[in-house]
Amino acid sequence: MTTIQTRPLGTTGPQVSALALGCMGMSALYGDADRAESVATVHAALEAGVTLLDTGDFYGMGHNELLLAEALRTAPAARREQALVSVKFGALRGPDGSWLGIDGRPEAVKNFAAYSLQRLGVDHIDVYRLARLDPAVPIEETVGAIAELVEQGYVRHIGLSEVGADTVRRAAATAPIADLQIEYALITRGIEEEILPTVRELGIGITAYGVLSRGLISGHFTADRQLAAGDFRALSPRFQGENLQHNLRLVEALRKIAEQKGVSVAQIAIAWVLAQGEDIVPLIGARRRDRLTEALGALDVTLDAADLAAIEEAVPADAAAGARYPESQMAHLDSER
Repeated sequence: MTTIQTRPLGTTGPQVSALALGCMGMSALYGDADRAESVATVHAALEAGVTLLDTGDFYGMGHNELLLAEALRTAPAARREQALVSVKFGALRGPDGSWLGIDGRPEAVKNFAAYSLQRLGVDHIDVYRLARLDPAVPIEETVGAIAELVEQGYVRHIGLSEVGADTVRRAAATAPIADLQIEYALITRGIEEEILPTVRELGIGITAYGVLSRGLISGHFTADRQLAAGDFRALSPRFQGENLQHNLRLVEALRKIAEQKGVSVAQIAIAWVLAQGEDIVPLIGARRRDRLTEALGALDVTLDAADLAAIEEAVPADAAAGARYPESQMAHLDSER
């Protein structure tokens, strides 16, 4: 069985592969995905030594959990046993796919968990986290409910998602927190000011999603690309008009550095996140085996001080044009307050 470098998920969490697989795009927000290829990609990730698989109960309204269950069920036993599953919950959806809010009430936490356990076909969830802070429910109550699930054996570790430093502190005072899942990339560096120092002080790891900014800094996205119906990026400010043109110019600056090192743009962007600390585990949203293979190649990229300085010059911290979510969704991010 192939093994890759591992990193601790905080001081209280498990040891996991240095890259994790984010499965959202296999079910939602980026247009249609090929189910067989999605399952094959999960299998390839496990074969490569990836141990952490990330999903959400609201990704395709349960579709993603069922897909992941199929992938795990059909994987060789040894691969299946090494897999750790991280689940986000709490987002409310309508039959038409609309977003109806967040529910972090203790009774809702346990209800969501019961359905996830059934869909995933497992007897426990390795890391369980509220997708967005419920403004109507104190974080202590939500985390306290997950802690009860830990005591009962249904959950192994408690995670957080897209919350700010104050919320992190309150959560950590309630129960041990393994990691904070939050967007972090070359062009999304807001966590560096307050959130990252706080989680490091508390011994909480980071699982970083959006490390390629939804493909924007992958080196594969072009200005003339036609997005499929239902693709989130059609509404994302960073993919609109002059914002897109500006951001793709940043990618071209990054491409020059990548070419000098003989690696791809995606690989250098992922390697940059890996280089920000051993407590950070990038989530790779690969939907296909070829993209997964490219991403895993980032583990072999070493960035020295000169490389990091060149990257910083090409893509300064606040270089991106446009917010990372539409305004309506930014309002739900405790991490942005």
